[in-house]
Amino acid sequence: MMRQQADLPQSSNIPAVLSDREFNRFSSFIYDEIGIKMPPVKKTMLEARLQKRLKALELRTFEEYGDYVFSSDDKRDELIHLIDVVTTNKTDFFREPAHFDYLVKAAIPTLIDDRDAGIRSPLKIWSAGCSTGEEPYTLAMVLSEFSAANPGFRTSILASDISTEVLSKARNAIYTEDRVDTIPLHLKKKYLLKSKDKAKGLVRIVPHLRSMIQFRRLNFMEDFGLHEHMDIIFCRNVIIYFDKQTQERLLNRFCNQLVRGGYLFLGHSETLNGLNVALNPVASTVYRKT
Repeated sequence: MMRQQADLPQSSNIPAVLSDREFNRFSSFIYDEIGIKMPPVKKTMLEARLQKRLKALELRTFEEYGDYVFSSDDKRDELIHLIDVVTTNKTDFFREPAHFDYLVKAAIPTLIDDRDAGIRSPLKIWSAGCSTGEEPYTLAMVLSEFSAANPGFRTSILASDISTEVLSKARNAIYTEDRVDTIPLHLKKKYLLKSKDKAKGLVRIVPHLRSMIQFRRLNFMEDFGLHEHMDIIFCRNVIIYFDKQTQERLLNRFCNQLVRGGYLFLGHSETLNGLNVALNPVASTVYRKT
């Protein structure tokens, strides 16, 4: 009886276990490919998230999945899925609202005075790590209001993320009603369209705002491929996932992408302390290129 049980094939209902060896294999790749450091404490999280890919590909072990990712002809397609499941995409409309106040009351007026930004040519803003679109659409609302109060002012918004899944959601611009609770009421009325089927509880960003934003997939560890310098970069709650060395390298690349006197907005828990970057603090987690 014992021998017969041992000879039975492993049940497909038993979840695969991520060994230390395979964890190190994936974590090393993730760090090299997208700069995210995954310490051993992240092993359980990575195991749970990658289970989805094993199920989708009908693979039984993480070793089989690793061989598929790193050796198959379909490698590049699967790498996109792997990145999608390991990246974190938490965001909100008007997150850290003081940043948007500073943007329209200080940063943009200063750039207009210094170099006619938005007047002589469109003010260029980059939402780097835009996730499902809440940040760039917030920027579009704020800038649309600024333009209405300042005739002749023009702007363009680039929004990028490494995850194709969240970029698809951002382009669709459809959100549940609870997701837009943080948008001021007068802006909701102006910039959101309600679904005809009220039971669905969905809203969509108006076409005018959608047309203001160019979405594209971009990996911070690769060449940005941006041919124009930016006046302002929002990269909030992103660099906290990188080690200090990667943070400094990335922030210097952002700095090189900014015009002289351009602004970088970071997340509330992020800092340049201990990093050698040519940026000066001008407000809480707001920096200006020297």
